[in-house]
Amino acid sequence: MKPVITQHIRAIHDYPKAGIVFRDITPLLADGPAFQQTIDHLVERYREAGITKVVGIEARGFIFATALAYALGIGFVPLRKPGKLPGKTLQQKYQLEYGDDALELHADALTATDKVLIIDDLLATGGTVLAGVALVEQAAAQLHECAFIITLNDLPGVQRLNDAAIPYYTLCEF
Repeated sequence: MKPVITQHIRAIHDYPKAGIVFRDITPLLADGPAFQQTIDHLVERYREAGITKVVGIEARGFIFATALAYALGIGFVPLRKPGKLPGKTLQQKYQLEYGDDALELHADALTATDKVLIIDDLLATGGTVLAGVALVEQAAAQLHECAFIITLNDLPGVQRLNDAAIPYYTLCEF
């Protein structure tokens, strides 16, 4: 059963601009039992899945991905904004409503034998996670699933993942 975490997600209206309702996870992170329940639920979901790496998307995805990787006793792999990783990287560009962005992955971070879970805090338009999926594919690793703490149903992320036949899981929806 999914943990009830919606009461720990704060709605901030008109942030970062007018008309936007920002879903703030910091109350969830600040409440030890609620955060623990969130990670414990993810551990139960993925314990027997054969996952070898948890991939977290910068920056809030790191919080959940590292805690889950630790609890599962497996590796964590960061997906970072360009120029943040030393050494050779793979890069995937994606479109935002207001321009372009990109994610990078160390070229040697994943192998064809890895079974990967991608985690981010929020699924909105889907551009960031689709870039992450493309990087996992470039590395020849196997994607198990994408996981989110929050999904915003009024934005196109769910439809984009469904259209691409990418499996995903979310803890709460708004």
